[in-house]
Amino acid sequence: MEANAAGIRALKISLVLLLATTVLQAVVVAFSGSVALLADTVHNLSDALTAVPLWVAFVLGRRAASRRYTYGLGRAEDLAGLFIVFVVALSAVVAAWQAVDRMLHPQPLENIGWVIAAGVIGFAGNEAVAVYRIRVGKRIGSAALVADGVHARTDGFTSLAVVLGGIGVLLGFPLADPIVGLVIAAAIFVLLIGTVRSVGRRLLDGVEPELVDRAEHALEHVDGIDRIDRLRLRWVGHRLQGDALVIGRPGQDAEAIAVAAEGSVRAHLRNVDDFTVTVRTAR
Repeated sequence: MEANAAGIRALKISLVLLLATTVLQAVVVAFSGSVALLADTVHNLSDALTAVPLWVAFVLGRRAASRRYTYGLGRAEDLAGLFIVFVVALSAVVAAWQAVDRMLHPQPLENIGWVIAAGVIGFAGNEAVAVYRIRVGKRIGSAALVADGVHARTDGFTSLAVVLGGIGVLLGFPLADPIVGLVIAAAIFVLLIGTVRSVGRRLLDGVEPELVDRAEHALEHVDGIDRIDRLRLRWVGHRLQGDALVIGRPGQDAEAIAVAAEGSVRAHLRNVDDFTVTVRTAR
């Protein structure tokens, strides 16, 4: 419950901050005509909107398991990741289309100083959101929230690209603005590769190998365990579930070993919700 509350709070704050940044940039787009800034604004809006499905997922994750959903609704967080992928991809398509159109139909860029200032604002807003999301995501174990923070950080660098485009126009290269717009669109597509991998891995019950190493370390130091035959972990939202089959030494109390082993794993992996240890005695 504390992890869900922290995640929702992070999403609320970052949503407000990114929406404020987007509004400021949209105003500058309206009286400057910068297609690079438009691409960055669309991307920042999509980044802000990704907070909504994650927010819903965290709320659903609070619900208790039922006879229909016996594991609860933690997987909603992974489905929210799929929605994020779609929104980011759509923002890349819009940005690329606007940039190509401006290259085919050039228009003068006005108020370049304001465009540069808006790019700096976009970078500052995205970096603040990135630091906050990544910090909270790592603390509560939410890969989706960490990925969203990395996404925001990348958006910040695309905002700096807008600044470079504005400087290029000031130096007498008017195509710098739409070219930067295309670069931003390409950067978004590159970003999608990592996001798709992360979301797909979670949907296939993939887990970070270092978490398995930590769980093995926790089990190996429990008195009475001779060896580990099987160890499984999987993410359900931002919480871990798993089980282990261990071989106990002859003459040891299997129930006591199981209790100690489960406690050791929980101590080493604080994101664990359910972890079951089955003990078989060596013959």
